[in-house]
Amino acid sequence: MNDDAARLESLGYKQELTRTLNRLTNYGFTLSAISITSGVTSMFAYGMTTGGPIIMVWGWILVSIFTLCVSLGMAEICSSYPTAGGLYFWSANLLPNQYKPMVSWYTAWFNIMGQLAGIVSVDFGLAMLIGSVISIGIGEWSPRPWHILLIHLCVVISHGLFNSLGRTVLLWTTHISTWWQLIAPVIICIALFATGKGQHETPQFVFTSFINHTGWTSTVYVLLIGLLQAQYCLLGYDSAAHMSEETKKADIAGPMGMIGAVLGSSIFGWIFVVSLLTSISDYETTLKTKTGFPVTQILMDNFGRQWTLVLMCMLLIACWFCGLATVTVSSRLIYAFSRDNGMPWSHLWLKIHPRLACPLNAVWLSCAIGFLLGLPYLINSTAYYAVISLCTICLYVAYGLPIFCKLISPVPFPRGPFHLGRFSSYINIIAIMWIMVIVVLFVLPPEYPVTATNMNYASVGFGTLLIVTSLTYMFSARYWFKGPHTNSLADSELKLATNLAS
Repeated sequence: MNDDAARLESLGYKQELTRTLNRLTNYGFTLSAISITSGVTSMFAYGMTTGGPIIMVWGWILVSIFTLCVSLGMAEICSSYPTAGGLYFWSANLLPNQYKPMVSWYTAWFNIMGQLAGIVSVDFGLAMLIGSVISIGIGEWSPRPWHILLIHLCVVISHGLFNSLGRTVLLWTTHISTWWQLIAPVIICIALFATGKGQHETPQFVFTSFINHTGWTSTVYVLLIGLLQAQYCLLGYDSAAHMSEETKKADIAGPMGMIGAVLGSSIFGWIFVVSLLTSISDYETTLKTKTGFPVTQILMDNFGRQWTLVLMCMLLIACWFCGLATVTVSSRLIYAFSRDNGMPWSHLWLKIHPRLACPLNAVWLSCAIGFLLGLPYLINSTAYYAVISLCTICLYVAYGLPIFCKLISPVPFPRGPFHLGRFSSYINIIAIMWIMVIVVLFVLPPEYPVTATNMNYASVGFGTLLIVTSLTYMFSARYWFKGPHTNSLADSELKLATNLAS
């Protein structure tokens, strides 16, 4: 038994998945899950409306700093508990026994719903982007909602199929995606600065202009809700933890992948945003573009139709890789929670395909729910932004729960190879405060006056999830859900030492 398998067994699980990832590929996988090209392209119009350049540029830096604090807090815990369950397993191990089932139940369901909402936010955004590119390619065609939904279905199925091809395909797509996520925005940035023919904006406009198209009169309010653009882009770095059981030396590769992906995405994302803002020819025309995506219009103004199609295809591929990673992570989380008997019909989702070495049933469950969550778009097109808000809120609540548990718990924390030392508590407090702020911000309505068509339905979705999760636990799960397979600290260390000696 190798060290990784022994470490996993000491935490209560046997090694079932194959460890094909290393430190670099874990980082690359997490970078793909974040995918700043996908986030920036999908949310650029939102940023242009809610504060404009000043919040898109400086808000990005602010969000990056606080996101790094959250990732540091998570990385420290990940180093101690490298399992596919990730956040809910951490929460359970950081509190006394009587609280383990309840806190792991809430953490798991917020994490799962955040990941599933992430599938629809990425894949549906990709579907709309594909519709935009098709309309450019063939002329006057304008996609209807059912066209977008059909494209969304095809995208989700493609991600399910690739996730069903086994560990070798996953490894190679991770290698390709890592470089693609870095090279695609760099090529576009260089092209915009070097060869773009559009009339570029001045540095004063890019770094100081405040633009408000929300209807709200409060500048502070608009700037605060404008932070969603950056925060959504810097999301999904828990992927490093959920891939721990497929990563060699996961107790150090997982934390490094998490922190490295946040740092890389923050830097490359900021450069990408500034490049796009600088290359705007006319702000209002770009915002109201018939293509539906300001990024597409910026490229059209600078490069013309043919080269725009080429560059947009590069962005489409980057977004596709992001969606692929999101489905992978969701399936691993569902698999992990199922082996702890937390999912309905857990016996179906915990199965590992013997030849492909992946949780095949969990993959297709993730795809099915990811498609179904896109159906509200047929009724209300603003549902897409509500799903993005819901994804952000659920994931950050799940991120915050284990960090909060570590802060308040009387249970001794077993340091892993990566730890924050004396700065741990300070960083964790900053992380929790930031999470509290963004959870409040992202249920607020982005437009005024508030109507049925522009309301932020994330508050309804989050409230419904909280009520259903609470009622299910109170009247059912508390009688049968015992939490993850946890061992006491002493037992865990003794078992690990025994396994390593054998």
